Amino acid sequence: MAGPENEPFLSQADDPDDGPVPGTPGLPGPMGNPKSADPEVPDPEKLQRITGVSAAHSALIVAVLCYINLLNYMDRFTVAGVLPDIEQFFAIGDSSSGLIQTDQRSRMLSVFYFAIPVGSGLGYIAGSKVKDVAGDWHWALRVTPGLGVVAVLLLFLVVREPPRGAVERHSDSPPLSPTSWRADLRALARNPSFILSSLGFTAVAFVTGSLALWAPAFLLRSRVVLGETPPCLPGDSCSSSDSLIFGLITCLTGVLGVGLGVEISRRLRHSNPRADPLVCAAGLLGSAPFLFLSVACARGSIVATYVFIFIGETLLSMNWAIVADILLYVVIPTRRSTAEAFQIVLAHLLGDAGSPYLIGLMSDRLRRNWPPSFLSEFRALQFSLMLCAFVGALGGAAFLGTAIFIEGDRRRAQLHVQGLLHEAGPEDDRIVVPQRGRSTRVPVSSVLI
Repeated sequence: MAGPENEPFLSQADDPDDGPVPGTPGLPGPMGNPKSADPEVPDPEKLQRITGVSAAHSALIVAVLCYINLLNYMDRFTVAGVLPDIEQFFAIGDSSSGLIQTDQRSRMLSVFYFAIPVGSGLGYIAGSKVKDVAGDWHWALRVTPGLGVVAVLLLFLVVREPPRGAVERHSDSPPLSPTSWRADLRALARNPSFILSSLGFTAVAFVTGSLALWAPAFLLRSRVVLGETPPCLPGDSCSSSDSLIFGLITCLTGVLGVGLGVEISRRLRHSNPRADPLVCAAGLLGSAPFLFLSVACARGSIVATYVFIFIGETLLSMNWAIVADILLYVVIPTRRSTAEAFQIVLAHLLGDAGSPYLIGLMSDRLRRNWPPSFLSEFRALQFSLMLCAFVGALGGAAFLGTAIFIEGDRRRAQLHVQGLLHEAGPEDDRIVVPQRGRSTRVPVSSVLI
């Protein structure tokens, strides 16, 4: 019988429970056997030698990038904070309001996701309070541009990019050689964990984008129907109390949800290597009924609506940082920028870029079937927002699918980074299998694993 050093690669362990790769160091923690110790982290001096960036400078870079991402979401939802005034000023309907979107200016990775709910909440607060102080909603849109100029200057002066994949290799050896963009896309398309987690993330973006733009307007219409506030008529200043309250809820639930998701995943990861996608699935599937109840109960009790929104947004926010972490360990370093770009484009294209318009379009179409009234405006938007709960359930199913493939994809990425896995190109779709002392080239499909 051939020794371990002569065994074909396909006979080696594919599951973390099978143990480390023969003839190589064990792959601890989530990258290999989950029962082994956590991965060794280089000391600060070694990290500085590998990356060329000191610990203090690294912390400053993270702070600058988080500040940029916070502004990215703050200026987007400043518009949502004064949406009723904008609709009155331009005399536009719900479908046109759904097109009032700004674009993302910087990529988000891991810790950046804390800035999404916080920046969104600050956008609501800034939009509503600046309008009240200045007496003109136009001033609400003039807050973040100046802060954005500061962010750009900090980006150029502070941020340095370390060699990609240097930390994962734990050595001073040259980083992985980049491959062509076409090869990167082909590899990503064959990575089911990346594809399914991106679809789940798109569902999160769809729900958050819809709620972010329409929740304050929906809550205002609910108060009008309940008789708690006067309607927003042309020429009048619309009530901004719901934007302020919703902004505070978004900030609080964002911090709580992101921290809760990361901590639960961290604790479960030692006993269950599929913890990350399962926590994401639980967050989305758990948020769906609460978001549905928040919309359904709005005509009966505004307090109950806020309670259900709080619970639903907390569960929904559990996904942000974990999705970024999944991408980082199922995609090799040289392909992460392409993977991040693809994921962000997909999330915006099918998620928060189009969902506000789709919700507004559905609201306008439904309203045409009813007599003009404040109640019909409320009901049309209410039925339209119920779509978010069903999209959230679909996203949860995508994360459940991710859990099926996550272990194998994570292990392959780690083996690739360690130089233990050769990725065959399209022109070489064969492997070498020792057979009676000789090497025989056979198709992969003919090998029984």
